[in-house]
Amino acid sequence: MPDPIFDHPRVARVYDPLDPDRSDLDTYLALIDEFNVSAVLDVGCGTGTFGSLLAQRGVRVLGVDPAGASVAVAHTKPSANHVTWVVGTALDIAADPAQQQQWDLATMTANVAQFFLSDEEWISTLQAIRACLRPGRYIAFESRVPSDRGWTRWTKELTQRVVYVEGEGPVEEWVQVTKVDRAFVTFDSPTIFLADGERVDSTSTLRFRTEEEFRDSLSKAGFAQIEVRDLPYAPGRGWLIIARA
Repeated sequence: MPDPIFDHPRVARVYDPLDPDRSDLDTYLALIDEFNVSAVLDVGCGTGTFGSLLAQRGVRVLGVDPAGASVAVAHTKPSANHVTWVVGTALDIAADPAQQQQWDLATMTANVAQFFLSDEEWISTLQAIRACLRPGRYIAFESRVPSDRGWTRWTKELTQRVVYVEGEGPVEEWVQVTKVDRAFVTFDSPTIFLADGERVDSTSTLRFRTEEEFRDSLSKAGFAQIEVRDLPYAPGRGWLIIARA
């Protein structure tokens, strides 16, 4: 079940105003030219910002996400009518024969790849994505570098802010780590609508895999030519991982 921060209708509607800087997506837009991409499968598409940008460039896009509230917001984005939006998972897409071997690039932007906690769920997702890619085409995703210990900066003191959102008034949010268990980091991220006092609590867990774990899981899922690059917008703190089907 998706976390409330993505699947609560009111929170999903303010997700973009609370995080308007999506220059992180420039990393993936650059891959469109690098790999001569004309069709993208965006896994964990969220509120559809990346899919919208791609559609405006004439790229064929299928965006899939299990959070229905986020996908509802995606439908309102520019050029959204040129994107196929699906509430579901990569496994749902791969189960449709019409989607198999149809895509040039599969992406998982932001923290999407780290939401898959078990090896079984992660590898089955990679296998599903591979089934959807044309032979020789690519998967690209990012992950935070465990040795950076980025979660030590996820505190209320460092992340608390209030943003004015049109139609909602002031909205407060922060991130606070509550548990670190080996590679698993759990954190709270409440959203508070100060105009009427509604508070929506959300708790999430991310897995911080090592480079070796990513290489091993991609190989098991049938990918090759695995490349781990420094993440352009977070050098030294994140990886951009690319592999070929």
